[in-house]
Amino acid sequence: MDDTGDHRRIEPVAPRGQSPEAVARMILAGFDRHYSLFRYSAQRAKALFESGDWHGIQQLSRERIEYYDTRVRECAAALGQALRGTTRAHTAPDTALTGEQIEFWLAAKTSYITLLAGHRQPECAETFFNSVSCRILHRNYFNNDFLFVRPAVATDYIDGEHPSYRAYYPLTEGLLPSLTRMAADFGLAAPYHDLPADVRRMARMGLRHLRRTLPRGLGKRLAPDCQIQVLNTLFFRNKGAYIVGRLINQTAIHPFAVALLHTPSGHIQFDALLHTSDDLSTLFSFTRAYFLVDMEASAAYVDFLSSLFPRKPKAEIYTTIGLQKQGKTLFYRDFLHHLSHSRDAFDYAPGIQGMVMTVFTLPSYPYVFKLIRDRIAKDGMDEATVRRKYQMVKKHDRVGRMADTWEYSQVALPRSRFSPRLLEGLRREVPSLLEETDGLVVLRHVYIERRMTPLNIFLASASDAALEAAVQQYGQAIRELAAANIFPGDMLYKNFGVTRLGRVVFYDYDEIQRMTEMQFRRIPPAPNEEAEMSGEPWYPVGANDVFPEEFERFLLGDPRVRAAFLKYHAPLLDAQWWQDCRARAAQGRIEDIFPYDQSRRLQPPDGHSRPPRSDSTDTL
Repeated sequence: MDDTGDHRRIEPVAPRGQSPEAVARMILAGFDRHYSLFRYSAQRAKALFESGDWHGIQQLSRERIEYYDTRVRECAAALGQALRGTTRAHTAPDTALTGEQIEFWLAAKTSYITLLAGHRQPECAETFFNSVSCRILHRNYFNNDFLFVRPAVATDYIDGEHPSYRAYYPLTEGLLPSLTRMAADFGLAAPYHDLPADVRRMARMGLRHLRRTLPRGLGKRLAPDCQIQVLNTLFFRNKGAYIVGRLINQTAIHPFAVALLHTPSGHIQFDALLHTSDDLSTLFSFTRAYFLVDMEASAAYVDFLSSLFPRKPKAEIYTTIGLQKQGKTLFYRDFLHHLSHSRDAFDYAPGIQGMVMTVFTLPSYPYVFKLIRDRIAKDGMDEATVRRKYQMVKKHDRVGRMADTWEYSQVALPRSRFSPRLLEGLRREVPSLLEETDGLVVLRHVYIERRMTPLNIFLASASDAALEAAVQQYGQAIRELAAANIFPGDMLYKNFGVTRLGRVVFYDYDEIQRMTEMQFRRIPPAPNEEAEMSGEPWYPVGANDVFPEEFERFLLGDPRVRAAFLKYHAPLLDAQWWQDCRARAAQGRIEDIFPYDQSRRLQPPDGHSRPPRSDSTDTL
């Protein structure tokens, strides 16, 4: 997205003189510019949702991912220009600081902390300071004296000029009037199709769930403290908009989200009520695109969301609402804290090691570390290609089926925590990414993602019922990826994982391509018996040719897996299914893929399911 309108006025300016205070003001101005554009993107998302421009929302979401790095580069370049020619303040990233320079940068950080008093996003501003400073200072100075390794400004109870959430009181206002006002207060320009009917359906479903969870003896009554608290702004992603809130009753917190759809007729309707922590955790999953949401005080939103799904780390919450750099900062702080309070050793991750990545983990921490091998045993594959594939996934709609990753450089870990076999293997497999010094192992480049149970390991020990469910999920993952214009490439089970909630997720990206780049073909009949028995194909094969009938040979060797796959996903072995899917993608159509179970969808009064929408052009 081009920088337009009033946001152009927020420019990082060169410091007057080269005082530490001026440098601090310059860096904070750079952050304020970034966050203003970040909020503006969410405001644009609201207008795009109201007008039904789904592709515009997806494009905006992709572009916003680049905002942060662009602003950091701008600020670092302006800072370098302002300090050029001064021996007191400037240093090259590969050289040590003089005593005078050390004093200068320490003073700059102190001044920055002073400027953050009363700031609405101090935690994110600290991370921006780190990002700019790391482009200037040598790695030896990546410590809490010069950077915000630990936060300096508390965000407890911080809020915006206006409260971050609104409260409604169903006991005094009435439940239906409260819900009606809740929906109206978001001020959507598009009209509701039938708001009273939607509110009644939502109230019925919500009360049924609430009665199942109320303490025994309370019956149908709501407690005197009952209130509905809703975050002030909608959460936008693809075709969906979401009201996110919680019901407080008997001091208990009942999380909920209401999914809003924009219908082909141009109206808004309530589509689903999500009412459990797992529902909300799935909605905010690390396997989906980032939300567009306008937050004045980001920490207040994260604290609220954390109360809805307390098992999810705040690092992942920041990431899923689009503040992925702050997510990285929190993840690394959590990780360092865990390292200092644990004793187990890094070792190879369970499963089959790939030809492209070396993957290791810390058993007591639920993440894996992925390094690109120096020697990749795949034709046409190199480090630059792998990085492009991972960046493609970062910007793509992951439809709940591709794991997000955090990308780090210069990660220093204690050498004593590496198992001997892992350290020996890393020296052999990724020597260009490894630096050993002063008891540390420094990883020059690494991807970090959530650890899952590899699907091949899960299937090997699964009961018949669990295996059938996993295979059904596996095929559904492939279908949904294809609908999102993604061909996984290598569909072996080892490249998929099973999450805590039983979803099957793809996580090996070196061979992914867009569906529109592929040619799905049937194998032509063999001209003779000799050709059919030959180990070589009797037909020409292009670089992007795929023959789906071959999937059966390398995926369905296990009789139990074969039976489950053919029960649910036999069309995936037919080239015509893939050709049809490719044609839809080429037309710009994206199938409906909902981030919630069908049981959460609201039902019309007659009890029949709402008919499928005729415009299969949108993704939630």
